[in-house]
Amino acid sequence: MKPDGNPITPAGLAALRARYDHLLGTERPQIVEVVSWAAGNGDRSENGDYLYGRKRMREIDRELAWLARRMKAARMVDPARQEDRSRVLFGATAEIADEDDNRKVLTLVGDDEQDASAGRIGWSAPIARALRGARVGDLRVVRLPGGEKEWEIVSISYPDPA
Repeated sequence: MKPDGNPITPAGLAALRARYDHLLGTERPQIVEVVSWAAGNGDRSENGDYLYGRKRMREIDRELAWLARRMKAARMVDPARQEDRSRVLFGATAEIADEDDNRKVLTLVGDDEQDASAGRIGWSAPIARALRGARVGDLRVVRLPGGEKEWEIVSISYPDPA
């Protein structure tokens, strides 16, 4: 299965939804209350609570709009339902080794849920593009700004179906 558009795992979509709900249901109402209170205190040009509150409200509104667009464009792909588990596809966890036997464990996830420090690599990252479709034992060359590096696929796994 080759996801197109903006693929995302169920957990990634749930995280986007949780952030949206938190901003809309908790943070924004608190800021609106502070701005309303500060506006009633008189001169708004020197009122730090009012000025900061308005600035924070604009930031929240921008993030809400961004999250809404990302969730609308997202196409949920459940890696546990992957039929071909012999190749690196969306949601796969692959162990790779370079020529010095330095190993990395990477999980290919949606771009909105990537976290390189946790080994979650975005679907459109250079290393993810190089690994797509690979099988155990395949060698893949990754072109990075620092030069090319060759990696061998050591193992591939997917989450178990629930």
